[in-house]
Amino acid sequence: MRKDIKASVGKRLGRIEGQVRGLSKMVEDDRYCIDIVTQISAVRAALRRVEEEVLKDHVAHCVEHAIASGDKADQREKIAELMAVIGRAER
Repeated sequence: MRKDIKASVGKRLGRIEGQVRGLSKMVEDDRYCIDIVTQISAVRAALRRVEEEVLKDHVAHCVEHAIASGDKADQREKIAELMAVIGRAER
């Protein structure tokens, strides 16, 4: 992972961690259910953005490298990995 992407992902995950701790406190404090569900949706959206950022970096770095290398086995492996991840994300 590129340094700038790693730093960005780390910051985002830190914020998400704080959101999750806040969710735990909301449950502990018996907050209104709809407020909790709204915050859960926000956390899920934030995680999707992190996932997207990591996948973009993977394509730009790992997949691009496999394509440039000319190694057909490596190319097939990287594409298969990518398709499997995309398939899981759509569930």
